[in-house]
Amino acid sequence: MLFDICTIFPDLFSSVLSEGIIRRALEKKRIGISLHNIRDFATDKHQMTDDRPFGGGEGMVMKPEPLAACLKSFHRQESNSRLILMSPRGTTFTQKEAQRLSSYDCITLICGRYEGVDERFRERYVDEEISIGQYILTGGELAAMVLVDSITRLIPGVLGCEDSASKDTFSRGLLKYPQYTRPRHFEGLDVPEILLSGDHLKIENFRFVESVRETLLKRPDLLTGIEFSQKERKLLKKSGLSELVKQAAEIHDK
Repeated sequence: MLFDICTIFPDLFSSVLSEGIIRRALEKKRIGISLHNIRDFATDKHQMTDDRPFGGGEGMVMKPEPLAACLKSFHRQESNSRLILMSPRGTTFTQKEAQRLSSYDCITLICGRYEGVDERFRERYVDEEISIGQYILTGGELAAMVLVDSITRLIPGVLGCEDSASKDTFSRGLLKYPQYTRPRHFEGLDVPEILLSGDHLKIENFRFVESVRETLLKRPDLLTGIEFSQKERKLLKKSGLSELVKQAAEIHDK
């Protein structure tokens, strides 16, 4: 997958691209990332990429000409591509959205700043707008980093364990079960005995129930619309969670 990132602060991405999963994905050529400085396409001597809004009001607005010129300088020919504006007006980013976007060959991310971008640029070029949450950031760079990280880890061959992405939190709408590692005893707390049993089926069932329990306690809204198999319903009934899950789903469905 190719990522093109348009920003006025390309140096903000330096540490993210040189560490961890992203760095390894780049080295293995599972992804390609190109940073494009929008300021390079400003036409005045001060490289201004923003101006005051028509009609008055607070703040500044990103000008359409530098943004358009930046895009045209590297325009990809891939038909399976998507141009995304990082914006608080956008659809809230979720794991499901990350999975959808991971199917594209090329994604272009526009990092908005100030009071936003000129609406004419959005109408002409933007396929969709995405927000990473109901809060305001100084700019779209951090949000773009979130998308790149979240999408990259879904690309085959990026993670060391191929099952990791499919069993992550939110992969089916549930929070992940609690995790434990060595030492076995820590400050009076022990690892659940079932995890030491070596019985893979019992461990799998235990983790499913704990995953539902975590979701019920911390994010009951996620239980709305989740379909459980017959086996899973039996496990929930046996654990005493069946009715609680049903009630939580009904409450948040209203």
